[in-house]
Amino acid sequence: MVFQFDVLIIGSGLAGQSLALRLADQHSVALISKRLLEDGASSGAQGGIAAVVDPLDSVDAHIQDTVIAGAGLNDAAATRFVVEHSHAAIDWLAEQGVPFTPSEEGPLHMHLTREGGHSHRRIAHVADATGAAVQRTLTEKVREHPNIRVFENHAAIDLIAGHKCGRPDAGCLGAYILDIQADHVDTFLARNTVLATGGAGKVYLYTTNPDTSTGDGIAMAWRAGCRASNMEFIQFHPTCLFHPEAKSFLISEAVRGEGGLLRLPDGSRFMPAHDERAELAPRDIVARSIDYEMKKHGLDCVYLDISHKPADFILSHFPNIHAKCLSYGIDITRDPIPVVPAAHYTCGGVLTDLRGRTDLPGLYTIGEAACTGLHGANRLASNSLLECVVFGAAAARDIAAHSRAMPEAVPEWDDSKVTDSDEAVVISHNWDELRRSMWDYVGIVRTTKRLQRAKHRIALLKKEIQEFYANFRVSNDLLELRNLVTSAELIVKGALARKESRGLHFSRDYPETLPVAKPGILKNPGFPKGLRSWIDQD
Repeated sequence: MVFQFDVLIIGSGLAGQSLALRLADQHSVALISKRLLEDGASSGAQGGIAAVVDPLDSVDAHIQDTVIAGAGLNDAAATRFVVEHSHAAIDWLAEQGVPFTPSEEGPLHMHLTREGGHSHRRIAHVADATGAAVQRTLTEKVREHPNIRVFENHAAIDLIAGHKCGRPDAGCLGAYILDIQADHVDTFLARNTVLATGGAGKVYLYTTNPDTSTGDGIAMAWRAGCRASNMEFIQFHPTCLFHPEAKSFLISEAVRGEGGLLRLPDGSRFMPAHDERAELAPRDIVARSIDYEMKKHGLDCVYLDISHKPADFILSHFPNIHAKCLSYGIDITRDPIPVVPAAHYTCGGVLTDLRGRTDLPGLYTIGEAACTGLHGANRLASNSLLECVVFGAAAARDIAAHSRAMPEAVPEWDDSKVTDSDEAVVISHNWDELRRSMWDYVGIVRTTKRLQRAKHRIALLKKEIQEFYANFRVSNDLLELRNLVTSAELIVKGALARKESRGLHFSRDYPETLPVAKPGILKNPGFPKGLRSWIDQD
């Protein structure tokens, strides 16, 4: 079946939904979700949204905090652009009905908390479940809008690029989409296509990300010829709940922001010995410090302790964390929380400009799948949801201002020469091997030797996976594995190319930081020769 829409949005988190709502009054919109709209990384964001709304705060202070956390690699224009639009982003969300926690005192209408790396209280939040509240609010509006057609349980296979269809100047024409439940592939044509698919956290064995975070948009854009940037910078959240029955539950940055202390099993603190900011140091420093202490003492975990705070304070600020931990027998009003680092956020992604445009005309990327330059070498806490809203608005303005023709007919998906697989074990085995290799060789602390080992294993896996893809009908598991191995390859390429330690990328072979910060842009050999990148046309 062939569908036609003004805008095709692949990904249904905050970036995708905010863009859809901004465009739908004037455009027909298809919103693709691998699972249900409520699923995804945005729903799991606990801390909040960083924004300059306090008169005592300033744009320059927020920018400075962002650049310090990003180890100076941040794109100056992108950073200022996002921060200057932060207040408007909060206002827009409030207008949609997001119930931000109100201020208990003072002139502000909403409560602001503080997180690691921030010099001011500037985190607007909804208790300790901001992402869930935002997603729930927008999802209701998306489902009600007559111009938004939601396709749940649909997975994107590949973008339809003009240069692969004999139309080198046509740009992006849409995408091939798998209807997972019906088990057939449809062709989606669109004037504009937007990737809002999130990050690639599932490339690692341990992650705070949901199962859907498989680097889909990054891999599809790369296969279509777009550049990627800063893929070596994978943020490991320092405090993921360590419990045999818990899966990917993170303990919010705000717990440390509100006075939580990191301790060894004997109760002693260790962060003051690693950084003068102690528990309020940026995430990369805290994650490396925990990794160091665990290896030094042979520990399975360390402990995050906020039990010295009054119980009513803990219950009012962290009701969801308290409830979740209590379900595992941990009362955070009395007990320290066992925690370990886990892959959390992909700071790099598809290279974009300030409008969300990629190298390929008609293709935008927003949210975690994009590399706008905001995060540099390490994302400052709570800047991610902000980036989703700001660049959702920026892409919406650009799409509305520039009309593109509806694509003409393209070749439909042809699976007549492939068969059903009878060896699903190949997918599960390769999936496990890839994630373990990335965890062992491309983790928090890296060496060139480990990276070379990872590169070799990934190359073998990629060949195996491609052979499987070429001979058997697609499934969601196969598509995700294919995208993960491409994302892993890009992470390793970026890590091997960076001959320094900066931010989230720490190499024992290159422990020093170079005097000049340069983005890790990966040139794509698949970009059509003779064509000019859409980003560079203005």
